[in-house]
Amino acid sequence: MMGFRVLLIAMFGVLMVFTSLVIGAHGWGLMAIFFGDIAKMGWPGQFNLDFLFMLTLSALWVAWRHAFSAVGFGLALLALFGGSGFLTVYLFIVSLRAKGGMSEILIGPSRAARQA
Repeated sequence: MMGFRVLLIAMFGVLMVFTSLVIGAHGWGLMAIFFGDIAKMGWPGQFNLDFLFMLTLSALWVAWRHAFSAVGFGLALLALFGGSGFLTVYLFIVSLRAKGGMSEILIGPSRAARQA
């Protein structure tokens, strides 16, 4: 589990540095570029659409893990718009709370308790 947590921290750190550099060089105009590339129907748009679907699946998983509660929907929105920046922090915190128990990490504490 320590290796997983180190990976999450490294991913978060690299992503934050890279994002800061991109914002410094190109500004905050992500959405127009992101959806503009999809509208152009080229490879960058295909990648963006694929990525959007992965973000959607991540958000659905987070909402499901929290039993589609108000907190779950709020976290799902963060997952959808925050991407890996959110998910690395979320998984790090969840792994600490679950004390490394993968069942609890994947399906949530209430479902994991019912299966035990």
